Amino acid sequence: MRYILFLILTITFSGTVTAQKPGRKMADSTLFGDDNIPTRSDYLSQFEKVFQTLNKAPLVTGSFVKADDIQEHLNESDSALAILKEKFSSTSDRTLNIRNLQMYNTLLDELDRNMNDYSVQLNSYDTKLEDLKKEIRDLRKDTLLRKVFRDSSLRLSFVPQLQQLRTKFKRADSLIRRSTTQINDLKAHTSANSITVEELLYQADASLASVGSKAFGKERRYLWEQPTARTNMSRGAFQKSVNNEQQLAQYYFTNTRSKRFWLFLTGLAFFFWVWNNYRSLKKRKKLSAVDSFNFSYINHIPVIATLLLILNLAPIFDVHAPAIYIESTQFLLMILLTFAFYKRLPKDLFWGWCIFILLFLLLPGTRILGLPIRLMRWATLALDIASIFFGLYILSRSKEVRSKYKLIFYATGLYTFFNFLAVICNIFGRVTLSQIFAATAVYALAQTASLAVFVQIIIEAFLLQIQSSRIRKNYPEEFEVKDIRKSLFRLVIVFAAVLWYIVFTTNLNLYDALNDILSELFTAPVIIGSFRFTLKEIAIFLGIIWVANFLQRYIAYFFGDTGDDAAFDDKGQRSRLLITRLVLLILGFLLAVAASGLPIDKITVILGALGVGIGLGLQSIVNNFVSGIILIFDRPLRIGDTVEIGDKKGRVKEIGIRTSTLLTEDGAEVIMPNGDVLSHNIVNWTLSNNHARVTLSFSIERKPGTEILKPEILNIIKGNEKVVEKREVEVAVSNINSKKTDINIIFWCRDISKVSAISEEVRNAIYAHLEQKGINIL
Repeated sequence: MRYILFLILTITFSGTVTAQKPGRKMADSTLFGDDNIPTRSDYLSQFEKVFQTLNKAPLVTGSFVKADDIQEHLNESDSALAILKEKFSSTSDRTLNIRNLQMYNTLLDELDRNMNDYSVQLNSYDTKLEDLKKEIRDLRKDTLLRKVFRDSSLRLSFVPQLQQLRTKFKRADSLIRRSTTQINDLKAHTSANSITVEELLYQADASLASVGSKAFGKERRYLWEQPTARTNMSRGAFQKSVNNEQQLAQYYFTNTRSKRFWLFLTGLAFFFWVWNNYRSLKKRKKLSAVDSFNFSYINHIPVIATLLLILNLAPIFDVHAPAIYIESTQFLLMILLTFAFYKRLPKDLFWGWCIFILLFLLLPGTRILGLPIRLMRWATLALDIASIFFGLYILSRSKEVRSKYKLIFYATGLYTFFNFLAVICNIFGRVTLSQIFAATAVYALAQTASLAVFVQIIIEAFLLQIQSSRIRKNYPEEFEVKDIRKSLFRLVIVFAAVLWYIVFTTNLNLYDALNDILSELFTAPVIIGSFRFTLKEIAIFLGIIWVANFLQRYIAYFFGDTGDDAAFDDKGQRSRLLITRLVLLILGFLLAVAASGLPIDKITVILGALGVGIGLGLQSIVNNFVSGIILIFDRPLRIGDTVEIGDKKGRVKEIGIRTSTLLTEDGAEVIMPNGDVLSHNIVNWTLSNNHARVTLSFSIERKPGTEILKPEILNIIKGNEKVVEKREVEVAVSNINSKKTDINIIFWCRDISKVSAISEEVRNAIYAHLEQKGINIL
C-alpha cells in the first residue's frame, strides 16, 4: 500500500516532473504494429479495477456495524466485572448468599458466552480487513500500473486518473487505519475480559462448591455466646453492597431479557387462547355451556389466571435469577393467590394463608434492613419458631386439610420440618445452612400452593377449549368430563412436579450438583458388544416417542372430539385426525432417531433382527399394522360409517394402528384386528352418502275410493323433511280381493342411523290419515 502511495506522491505529483509530449511510438502504430502493446483503453480498464478495489474500503469498514455496540457492551461488562471482583475479594459472608452466588455464576456464564461471541465477530471483521489489505498490496504487482509510474509521457496522459487514485487511496488508507486500530483495541479488551471472567468463574464455582462443607461447619459462635469483637459491616459498607447488588441485578436482567421475553410471549398466547374461546361462546350465545364446569380461576378476561401462569413458569425460564427477582415474583404470586383464595378457602385457612404471607415478607426483611449479624440471627430464630407454630397449627387440622388439600398438608409438614432444622442450625452457628433451610421451607410451601392452582388453571383452559370446539362444530354440549379431567390432571401434575423440583433443589443449592451427577450418568458411554450408546440418547429417544404418543392420543380433545358419538357425523374431521395421529407417530419416531444421535447402521441391525422375529412370530401384528395404514389412507371405511364386516354390523367408532372398533346398535363395542377387517367383504352403507332405502308394507280393508290413496300417500311421504326428495317414492296399491288391499311403499331416508325412527314416523302419519278417512288397517 505504501509503495503505491509513495509512487503517486513522489513521481506523479511532486511538481518536479516536466511536461513532455507523448512519444510517437504509440501514435504511429499501424495495422502491422505489435498487438501486445497496451492501448489507452487497457490502461483505463486497469485504473477502473484499481478504483473498484479501493472503493471496497468504505464498504468493508462500513459493514462493521456491531463494533460500536461491542464497545458499549464491553464498557458495561467492565462495571459488572469490577463489582464482581469486589464481591469475591470481600471477606464479609453477608454479601455472598446462596441465591446471589448462583446468580453471579449464571451472570459470568452469560458474560463468557458474550465474550466468545464478540471474539468470533471481531475475528471475522479482522479477516475481512486482512483480505482487503492483501488485495490492495497485490496492486504493486500490476505491470500496467508500474509502466505508467515509470513512463513520464504516460503519466501525463493519465493525470486525472492519478489524481483520483490519490484521493481514493488516502480515503481507503484512513478508513483501514481507523478500523484496524478499533478492532485491535476491541480484541484486546475482549481478551482481557475473557481472562477476568474465567478467573471469576473459577472463584464462583469454588465458592458454591465450598458452601456445603462450610455450611455444616461452625461459621459463627453459638447463639448464647457473647461476641469477643465487633465484626459487623458498617452501615455505609452495607449500603454500598446493596447498591452493587442492584447494579449486578440490573445488568443481569439486561443481558438475559430474552428469557423473560419468551415467558411473556407464553403468557400472552395463553391469555388470547382463553379469551378467544370465551369470545367464540359469547358470539354464539352459549356462555352457559361452561357453567356446569364451575371454573374457579379462568373467566372471559383471564388476567389473573395469566399472571398466575407466568409467575409459576418463571423459575423454569430463569433458574438462577437474583434473590430480589425471586422474592418479588413470589410475593406477587402470593398476592394474586390471596385474591384467588379469598372466596374459595375456609375462613380460618384463609387467615392462615395471610399469616404465611406475613412470615414470608419478614424473611427477606431481616436481610434488607442490614441488621447486625447477631441481631439478625435472633430475629431469624424468632421468625423460624413462629413458622414452626404456624405449621403445627395447620397440621392440627389434619382431617380437613388432608381430605381437601392433600398436597398442602404434606408441604406444610415439610415446611415445619425445615424450619425446625433452621432453628437448630442457627442456634449452633451454622448460619448459612439455617438460611438455606428457612428459604427452602417458605418457597416449598408457596410453590406447592401456587402449582396446585396452576394445575387447575391448565385443566380449566383445556376444558374450555373442548367445549368451545364442540359448540363451533354443533356437537352436543354434554360429554364425559370426569375421565378427561383425570387424564389432563395426570399430565399436568407431572409438569408441575418438575417445576417444584427445580425450585426446591435450587433453594437447597443442589440443582447444579444433581444436574452434574445426572449429566455424568446419562453421558457415560455404555458398550454392549459392538453397540455403543449413552443413556442420554435412549432417554431422548423414549422421551420424543412418549411426547408423540401423547399428542396423537390427546390432540382430538383440542378439536372437541372426546371419543363419544357426537363426532360420528363429522367424518371429515375424524379422518383428518386419524391421519394426523399416524403422521405424528411416524414423525415422532424419525425425530427421535435423529435427535438421539443413535447410529443408523446399528438401528438397521436391530431392524434386521426384528425382521427375523417377524418371520417367526410377529406376522399377525405386522399384518394388522400394515392393514391399519391401508384403512387410513385407502379409506374403504371411515369413522362414523355404518358397515357390515362378516357377521358384525355397526358404526365405526375408531380406526387404530392395530385394531378397529365397531359400535353395534345394542351399544356393544366390537374390537376387530385390522387384518380381519380387510380379509372380509366390507359392506359400507354410508361410503358415498347416508341414504338408506325403507320398505313399508301393510294391508287395509277395501272400500270405494281406495284408488285415490296413492297420491295422498305420496304427498304424506314427500312432505317429511327426513325423506330424500331426489329419490323417487314408490307406492304400489294391489287389490287382493273384494275385502283386502295391500299397499307397498318404498322411499329413501336421509340418515341411515335413524331408519327405524323415520319409518315409524312415516307409518304413523299414513295410519293417521287412513283412520281419518275411516279406512281400517288389517
